[in-house]
Amino acid sequence: MGRYSALSLLRGAFNGQSHWRPAWRHPDPKPAYDVVIIGGGGHGLATAYYLATRHGIRNVAVLEKGYIGGGNTGRNTTIVRSNYRQEPLSRMYETSLKLWQTLSDELNYNVMFSPRGALFLGHSDADMIRLAEKGDAMRNQGIDAELLSVDQLRKIEPLLDFSRDARFPIEGGMIQWRGGTARHDAVAWGFARGADAAGVNIIQRCEVTGIVREGNRAVAVETTRGRIAAGTIAICVAGHSGHVAAMAGLKLPVESQTLQAMVTEGVKPMVQTVVMSQSLHCYINQSDKGGIVFGGDPDNWPSYAQRGQPMTLEGAVAQGLALMPSLSRLRMLRCWAGVTDMSFDGAPIIGPTPVDGLWLNGGWCYGGFKATPGSGWLFADSLAHGRPHEIVEPFSLHRFERGAPVDENGVGPMPNHR
Repeated sequence: MGRYSALSLLRGAFNGQSHWRPAWRHPDPKPAYDVVIIGGGGHGLATAYYLATRHGIRNVAVLEKGYIGGGNTGRNTTIVRSNYRQEPLSRMYETSLKLWQTLSDELNYNVMFSPRGALFLGHSDADMIRLAEKGDAMRNQGIDAELLSVDQLRKIEPLLDFSRDARFPIEGGMIQWRGGTARHDAVAWGFARGADAAGVNIIQRCEVTGIVREGNRAVAVETTRGRIAAGTIAICVAGHSGHVAAMAGLKLPVESQTLQAMVTEGVKPMVQTVVMSQSLHCYINQSDKGGIVFGGDPDNWPSYAQRGQPMTLEGAVAQGLALMPSLSRLRMLRCWAGVTDMSFDGAPIIGPTPVDGLWLNGGWCYGGFKATPGSGWLFADSLAHGRPHEIVEPFSLHRFERGAPVDENGVGPMPNHR
């Protein structure tokens, strides 16, 4: 971000930024690479960045059918946290959270990480028991968690409805102060610029149309810009994981659904933390521009469309307004949807596939953005060494055959997937 001076920025405002240098190159694809990563979103770019900078593997191509930041990386609610109860999930997300804390310095690019706190509300005695149990599990793993009384919550989020006749009475909460938000598109741009500077080829407008196999080994991809051979092929395409894997003859235990969100007009600071709920699937935070961001459940039926249904969004907004009634006076500015690959235990799928040379990083449900740097770090280590990193071993595709799901109830899967 420090590449341009204030005077340079001012000059760009008058000449349409015609003098600005591209942040990354736009090379033509080479005939072959050591690693081909399908998908130029956060996970694919982070994997390429760490392959090049940590493992010295620079003959890497990232193939993106659209443009950088045009997929789920730019279509989420930017929440970052590691407050999970199960150790496999908390270890992975904690790895990512620690990387978030220094990511702007690492990339020399401001990803606008804001550790404002990730707050879960409890609406009943049962909710508070579950939050206390989760907090104890987190602290036993060295992860911060603080159980809060109603009086403590009033000081943090005074606009919440604390009345006893509220639709969702508030009994307390739990906060992870290191959690918060980051700027989604800045994350994609920062990793893209860093990977490009390390020698990675980022090839946009290059759709993969097929995966070439020789026996049981994937050896190349067919694209709209020709065939590209690869020593290793990695799938990092979020909601299109099932579609791309099918090109190699694989059927994944995932279902693609749309996940919606919306943002209001900008206002002065109203929401201090990221507000979530133990019983509801509604989350609220305030963006750096002042807009109030709402999110909720996926639409709960298969779709590849980057648009959602009004009734799902209405449900999330209704829950949000019940928690914080003063938001009802704001006007909605825009809404959007991403395509999520919902695994059937709500946890990601990371590791090799039954096809030799073909690896998968997908099944993130609606937890993909916060895992971006950690996912890239761990996946790059796995690809570089030809074996899954110990932290991602529990998330292998084979866990479904073994009957070993990683299911944190209420965090990832939809009710009919449990």
